[in-house]
Amino acid sequence: MFEQDYIMRLIKEMVRAILKLLFNIDTDSPSTDLLKETEDKAMLESLMNMIDDGRIDEAENKIYEITEERDKKNLEIAILFYSYLNDKSDAFLEEHNFSREEVRQGLKDVLSRYGIDSFAEMILL
Repeated sequence: MFEQDYIMRLIKEMVRAILKLLFNIDTDSPSTDLLKETEDKAMLESLMNMIDDGRIDEAENKIYEITEERDKKNLEIAILFYSYLNDKSDAFLEEHNFSREEVRQGLKDVLSRYGIDSFAEMILL
């Protein structure tokens, strides 16, 4: 339990740091409201609904699709996606065959795709 809480806090801090450094956004509560474009908000809301429906793997696959071209706006969507997923309880994640470690690894993978994995390594270990 302690380890899962620790990983959850690491992910929260990573999200805060990336949002601040790359997007100049300082927030404790990342949400769709941070996105400027209606299309981006709709994409994130769709992904969040997939999470809520328990289709986490499908939603994560969509994240990998939209980040293939390494567009900065899709990085912001991906970060907010993993922040939302990280806020889910361990019981919810387990019920849907997902783990806190997979949330951490997914975030690291996306950041690696954008070439900022060394920064992520410092925080996410």
